This record gives sequence, C-alpha cells and structure tokens, in this order.
Amino acid sequence: MKLKTWKRIAHLDRHGQRRLQEKKLRRFVRYQLYPFSPHYRRVFDEAGIDPRSIRTLDDLRRVPLSSKADLVPPDQPKAHRDFILQPDEQSLKEHWGIGRLAWRGLREYFRGSDLRTALDWEYRPIFLTATTGRSTRQVPFLYTRYDLDILRTAGVRLVDITKLTSPESRVVNLFPYAPHLAFWQVTLASFAGGVFSIGTGGGKVFGTAKNILTIQNLDATAIMGVPGYVYHLLRQAAEQGADFSAVKLIALGAEKVTPELKARMIALLEQMGARDVCIVGTYGLTEARMAWVECPAIGDDGVLSTGYHLYPDLGIFEVIDPDSGEPVGEGETGELVYTPVDGRGSLVFRYRTGDIAHGGITWQPCPACGRTMPRISSYITRRVSIEDLRLSKIKGTLVNLDDFAHVLSAHDAVEEWQVELRKRNDDPHDLDEIIVYIAPRAGTSDEAAKRAVDQALRQALEVSPNDVIIEPLPKLLERLGMETKLKEERVVDRRPEAAHQEKAPPAPQREKLVQESTS
Repeated sequence: MKLKTWKRIAHLDRHGQRRLQEKKLRRFVRYQLYPFSPHYRRVFDEAGIDPRSIRTLDDLRRVPLSSKADLVPPDQPKAHRDFILQPDEQSLKEHWGIGRLAWRGLREYFRGSDLRTALDWEYRPIFLTATTGRSTRQVPFLYTRYDLDILRTAGVRLVDITKLTSPESRVVNLFPYAPHLAFWQVTLASFAGGVFSIGTGGGKVFGTAKNILTIQNLDATAIMGVPGYVYHLLRQAAEQGADFSAVKLIALGAEKVTPELKARMIALLEQMGARDVCIVGTYGLTEARMAWVECPAIGDDGVLSTGYHLYPDLGIFEVIDPDSGEPVGEGETGELVYTPVDGRGSLVFRYRTGDIAHGGITWQPCPACGRTMPRISSYITRRVSIEDLRLSKIKGTLVNLDDFAHVLSAHDAVEEWQVELRKRNDDPHDLDEIIVYIAPRAGTSDEAAKRAVDQALRQALEVSPNDVIIEPLPKLLERLGMETKLKEERVVDRRPEAAHQEKAPPAPQREKLVQESTS
C-alpha cells in the first residue's frame, strides 16, 4: 500500500475508520476466513453463525473468542494447521461462485497471468515465524507472498511513524537471527522503507564489541533490539568511551520496556555525545504477524510514551474484561483481543492475546504527531494462568512477576538482576522459593544493595525474597545469557519437573493469575 494512502488512513476520523474496518471485515469473513479456514469454519458452524451476518464491529461479539489453547491443544500437536487458509476447487466454487472466479480469472488474464498462478502466489505458504514458547510450546505462523507484502506495508508505517524516512538514516538491527517476528519486521521495514540497515544478529552472532564498533563506524542514527541487550551494549559502550553522537532513535521490542530503563539508556547515550534521543517501544504479535510502535517524542523528563499506533485497515483490537469476556469502555484496562481484516496463511480471529493493556485503547489524536488512528496504552503486562504457585514467604499470595522488572530495573542500587523460582530442597512437594541475584551499581556496597532490594520488593510486592545473592556483573550477565541466548532470562523457573505434574488444584485456584513480561 502506498505511503500516500497510509497518511490518509492515519488521519481518518473515528467514523471513517469504523466504516473502513466494517467494509473489510465483511469481505474478509465471507470470502476468506469462513470458506478456507478449517478451524473457523467449525467455530462458525458450531455456533450457528452465518458468515454473511458479520457486518459490523458490534457483530464481532457473537463470534466465540479464540486463545492459544486452541492453537496448542495437548492431544493435537498439529492443530495449528487448521488455522491456515486452504482453498481448493470445491471451496472456491462453493463460496466464490462461478461469477467471482470468472471475474478473477479475467483480471489475471489482462495482467498477463492466469488464475491458478495467481491463487498459488496468494495462498501458498513460503515463510514462517514462531512464538517464543515461554508459556507453552512454540507455534508456527505461516506467511504467503501476500502476507509478506502486508508485513512490508506494516514496516513502511513503522518507518514513517519513527521518522526514519531521511536518506541519512542508518539502522543497526540487533535483534537475534531467528524465526521470530522482531528481526523480520525490522528487516522488511528497512527494505520496504528504503532505509539503510545492517542486521548483526545481536550479541550471540557479532558479539558486543563488534556491535559497538559497527554503530560507531556507520554513525548509526537508530539502534533496534531487545531491551536488556541494548542496555547491556550501551553500558559497555559508555565504559569504553564510544562515540554514539549520531544516534537519534532507540527502538525496543520482544520484551516489555519500562520508563526507568528508557531513562537509564538516555543517560548512557548522553555520556557518549548523543542529544535529544527518542526511545520507543514496539508491540508485536506473532499471531498478528506484524508490530506496532510508539511515536518518538521527548517529554519534560526525556521519556514520553504515546501508546502503540495501530493500523485500522489491517486489523481490529478490542479490549475485554479478562474474566467475563465482555468489552470494556474506552480508556479502561482490559485484555487485548485481535482480529485481522486482511491476510492469508495462518490466521486467528477474535484472538485473546493474554496481554493486559493498562489504560486500554484511545481514539484521541496522538499528542505528539496528531494522527487519529487508535493507540494502545504503552503499559502492557502479561496474563498467564498458573496452577497454585505456593511461595514460602507469602503463603499463596499471587505475585505479579512483571513488578520485578519495575522494581529492580528502576532501583539505583541495581545494575543487573535475575529472579529464580525453585523448590526448597529441590523437593517437588515442598514450598516454592524466590531467589534474587543482583550485581550492585558502582558505589553501592553489597550489604547496602541487599538491604535496599529486600526492602523495595517487600514494599512493592508485599513479599520478601528468600535470599538476595550478590554476583559480579560478568557472572550475572553469563547467568542471564546476555550474549548467548535469543532473550536474556530474567525470571527463571527451576522447580523440578515433577512439580508441574502434580494433580491440578481445584477450579478456584486454577483461575488465579500472575503476570509476566509480555512476549
């Protein structure tokens, strides 16, 4: 889609957005999702829903919600295949009709092609990315050439929103080489947006020293990567006295970004000569096969999160009460539900992301750029069902794991950290324990750091860790897998496997929740 069209869509009023979404929704459900998706054809049929009756955004509520449990049922390891659009001769004739097929064939003829070739281009999967598999096993999501064009379209929009359209823009992509969305979204965004870029694979491939040298030699204007690794790189670069004065933008993805971490990065960049740097977060969904970004803006304290700017012509976001499944009001906190209105390959519909948007969605114009498309709150946490997490110091009280990042990343006494969950005495039937490993910041004594961390966690989480262990920074970086793993391991569950095979607790306990960093 041309940039001119995007700029028009980005400034539509809410009524215009809704009209566009409903038009695309009707066509998508009737001519793509229902005819060619084995899973959603069953969902519609079992619910007695005529696909032609889904005409408005309000009609979406009649369609049952989907979740990752549908993609990975325990007894069906290949269930994800039923989410792939699979047109055949019979379904094409039945749902498109001879007239639509004839019109499509005539169009391809005048384009110098034929219908069979065009359908092969549009529907045959040629690429995949996969979920990271932190909460459950990995799930592949397939792309056709049609979908890769959509990924490029989303990429052009990322380039436009982050103001990387200047010929002087030079991007260093530190996301790991992997079949994960983050690396490929940045790569295709650079290609489609005409932005000079280099993908280094992060610390695992180039190594931090070579990454720092690359940023300096290229006079890179933008750095993109996983928050923990980018911070690690900036810290080492500052220690070496590197010159990062050309850097104007840091874009972070694949993990949650706290305001405190942004502030620390800005301080390090200022030490290396950078001025007026914008640090933005991205929100990507493997299941949606695209990512969204915050608008680069500088507030009074150097950090301003404007919310993730959505693409109303490519998908619909709802915010629901995570318990009842009912919609909440504008600006209210709830779970994000995603519905595409375009795409081929692997598709989900009314998909529960498991992500809680604190502050929900707003349709007010962005205070930084003036665009009128909806924006998701930048404060997102992860909603994960667990089975009776028993912690020795809190006697069953549930812990928001995301709060560890807020407390420890922001604390003046902490340079790096990791939280470990384990069983007392390695006995799968004993109580759980929380162990916190920290590397104190320069100028802070070990004992002072331990006391400060223990007090901060008790105040914020109402729990005191079983132990706070001091480790040298290099050893803790190795423990995190900062330069050896695709993502650093911040909260690690080392409980014996038998602990996860115990009999499930009663229903009220199974419904309890903890939150972890968004994936």
